[in-house]
Amino acid sequence: MKVIDFLMKLLWGDLLFLPLPGGGKIGVCLLVLILIPAGIYFTVRTKLLPIRCFPEMLRISVEKGQGKSGSLSGMQTLIVSTATRVGMGNLVGVVAAISAGGAGAVFWMWITALIGASTAYVEATLAQKYKEPDPLYGGTRGGPAYYIHSFFTRGKQRRWHIMAVLFALSGLLCWSGVAQVIGNSVSDAFYQAFDMPAIVTTVILVGISAVIVLRKNATVKVLDIVVPIMAAAYFLAALFVMVKNIGLMPSVFRRIFEEAFGIRQVVAGGFGAALMNGVKRGLFSNEAGSGSAPCAAAAAEVSHPAKAGLFQAFGVIIDTIIICTCTAMIMLLAPEELISGLEGMELLQTAMRHHFGQVGVVFSAVTLWLFSFSTFIGVLFYARSNVAYLLGDHWWGQTLYKIFALAMLFVGGLAAYSFVWDLGDIGIALSTVFNMIAIIPMSGQAIRALNDYTAMRKREKAEKKGIKE
Repeated sequence: MKVIDFLMKLLWGDLLFLPLPGGGKIGVCLLVLILIPAGIYFTVRTKLLPIRCFPEMLRISVEKGQGKSGSLSGMQTLIVSTATRVGMGNLVGVVAAISAGGAGAVFWMWITALIGASTAYVEATLAQKYKEPDPLYGGTRGGPAYYIHSFFTRGKQRRWHIMAVLFALSGLLCWSGVAQVIGNSVSDAFYQAFDMPAIVTTVILVGISAVIVLRKNATVKVLDIVVPIMAAAYFLAALFVMVKNIGLMPSVFRRIFEEAFGIRQVVAGGFGAALMNGVKRGLFSNEAGSGSAPCAAAAAEVSHPAKAGLFQAFGVIIDTIIICTCTAMIMLLAPEELISGLEGMELLQTAMRHHFGQVGVVFSAVTLWLFSFSTFIGVLFYARSNVAYLLGDHWWGQTLYKIFALAMLFVGGLAAYSFVWDLGDIGIALSTVFNMIAIIPMSGQAIRALNDYTAMRKREKAEKKGIKE
């Protein structure tokens, strides 16, 4: 427990305090110290990729194309990564960020998404460049463990490298912790909405999950159906709330921008709370830099490595700027006196009840279930490559980890164990550190890939224009 406590303070505690006007100060944790400067660096080097390449992200997302037999299309890998990004953080996490940092946290979530999109591009492109055939599931596999291995071994024939092993173990540790948190959150939400006993909710959740994850290639097929439906339904519900309260929208946006810079705050600490809660929620909702989504990007069958990176950059924008904003609007358009003093799922369900009546409570519970369920299915897809790197191409290794994750899902549904939650937090923090150690010096390869892809697209456009003329 002392080791766990030390690691939590090191990775998530405030290591640096920055002074603010008025005598206040803002604490910054190690992950923010790594991810924000790196994200700004990647954004500058890619020449503002999230803005400059946004039209291209939209184009490739509607581009027709299927992966070869056993492979996934770029769009399918976007769906897989969106399944894991769009989870509890988009609901309860956003509520917590606004509760602690005010409406201004939303603005800093947006800024973090734009920065994080560049990081997501770099890591996904590297995963695509260093992918390898997958003899078990078909198609290709890869991710940080593989490009970290290549970076440190420099082409030497070695079975493992310690840095790649540490990343793989950290990722598996994180995802097992995520499974426990998912089980607990879903059972709690269903108890509040339907008064359903935790054991009933948990058995159903674990049973359905087991049927899917223990089959060879059912994961992507299920996510192809679930993710678009759940994301579209949630977006339409939020859009309905915004249209219904269209007269309040200008004041909500004014409040977001005012509180983002502490204009309405009495003390300078209001700015610090908005900034840090927005940044932390943005970073760990979209997962940019953590090394999770590259595990999906490596499975994509695309015509150019940069396309895999653009798909994942688009996923960050979908997660934080669209879905997280939906939650923020649902919450901020509810009367403040109604939700004052509430937190977590109770706060969100109260806001939903205000907008939709009792149907809103049911809808929020079902939405949380779908978001969480898809996250669990998605992280087990990610785990494939890490398990293969550690244990080799054996079905027994893949199956053992799936059973372990299902057990964690079951345990989490019945009770919350802070020890396991802390392990999950430590896992994602460590995997982020190990991943960033590699992608910062390797980022030049991703930049060159983007320049090559941009030049290729210009040639294609010129050729089409010449043919038309």
